[in-house]
Amino acid sequence: MHHYSRRLLWNFHANSLSDQARERRTSGQAINDLTRSNPTECFEDYPHEEIGRAFAELKSFRYNPEPLGAESARYAVCTYYKSRGIHMTPDRLILTASTSEAYALLFKLLCDPGDEILVPTPSYPLFEFLADLESVRSKSYQMEFDGAWYLDFNRLHNQITDRTRALVVVNPNNPTGSFLKQNEFEVLLNVAGKQRMPIISDEVFLDYGFGADSDRVTTFIESDAVLSFSLNGLSKAAGMPQMKLGWIAINGPVEERARARERLELIADTYLSVGTPVQYALPRLFEIGEKIRRSIAGRTRTNLSKLYQILQDSAAQVLRCEGGWSAIVRLPATQSEESWTLRLLNECGVLVQPGYFFDMASEPYIVVSLITAPEEFEQGIAQIHNLAMSH
Repeated sequence: MHHYSRRLLWNFHANSLSDQARERRTSGQAINDLTRSNPTECFEDYPHEEIGRAFAELKSFRYNPEPLGAESARYAVCTYYKSRGIHMTPDRLILTASTSEAYALLFKLLCDPGDEILVPTPSYPLFEFLADLESVRSKSYQMEFDGAWYLDFNRLHNQITDRTRALVVVNPNNPTGSFLKQNEFEVLLNVAGKQRMPIISDEVFLDYGFGADSDRVTTFIESDAVLSFSLNGLSKAAGMPQMKLGWIAINGPVEERARARERLELIADTYLSVGTPVQYALPRLFEIGEKIRRSIAGRTRTNLSKLYQILQDSAAQVLRCEGGWSAIVRLPATQSEESWTLRLLNECGVLVQPGYFFDMASEPYIVVSLITAPEEFEQGIAQIHNLAMSH
C-alpha cells in the first residue's frame, strides 16, 4: 500500500443518514430536502442569463497576474462595503478563490506545523479539515445557549496555550445564527491583544440579519485595536457560490497590517488562484447579486416566520436565530438524534442535518436550511411537527 499524508487520516465512510438518503434517491423515492442551501438550485428565477451577459460584455480576457487581485475588482469590493456604511480601501484586500482558500492562506501565514487555532463550537464542520490540510490543530471553544447564544470566555481562556496562533469567530455564526454582542467583541479584542493572537472573522452572512439590534457587532473591518482578518465572498454576499471569488480584509494597526499584507501577497503569488474573468466582471456581478441577496433575505425571513408559526406550542422548539441561512430545532429527548433524523427521512421523506454535524454539545437537535423553497419548507416543517407531537 502506498504511503499517504497523515493530513488525510479521516473517516472516509459515509454515515447512516447519508447512506439511506442516497438509497432513497437511487430507488426513486421522493425526498423533501431541508438541507439545500445552494441559491442556484433553490430559486427558480435565478438570473443565469443575466450572469452570462455580464461575462459576454467583457472586452478583454488578457491575463495580468496580480497576487492581491485586480485593482478594479478590489475597488468593487470596497464599493460593496461602502454601500453598507463600512470604509475599506483596496490596499487592505486580498482576493481568493473562496472563503475556504482564505482560511488556508491565513493558516499558512500564521501557523507552523503543530500550532493551534481556536474555533467556535457549534459551527461549520469544515474547520477541522481545513486545519488538518495545513498541519494545524483546531481546538474548540464553546458557545452556550440560555435562550440566546453567548461565548463562554472561561472555557475560551482555558483553551489558549503557547501554541495558539489565531482565534476564529463566525459572525453571524452558522448554524446558531447568533451575532457577536458589543461586550463580547470588546472582550475578544482584549484577549487577542494580551495574547498577541490575531482574530479571523468569518463574516459571510453579514447581509443576512433578522431585525435590528444596536448591540450587534457585524464586522471587525473598522477596528484598529488588534490584527484581524475579515472574510467574505460572492457565495453569500451575492448568492453566487459558482463564481468562486472571496476576499480577505486586513484590519488592525497600520504596521501590523503592512507586515501581514506583504506575507499574504507572497503566499497568494505562489498560487494565483482567482480567475481573470470573474474579477473583470465583478462590478456587474455585485449589481446582479444585490437582487439575489434581496430574494434570499426575503425567503429566509419568510421561512423563519413559518418555522416559528408551525412549531409554536409543539414538542419541538426553535432556538433563537438572529441571522444567516439556517435554524436549529430542539426535538423531544425521547430518542437519539440519529433515530430522529432517520425516522424523519424514512417515515416522512424529510431530510435534515443532525446537530452532531455541527458539534452541538448535546442532543437531539436538527438544523434546517432557511432558503429552501417555501412550499417544500412548510410541508417539511409540518411533518417535523407531526412526528414530534407523536412522542
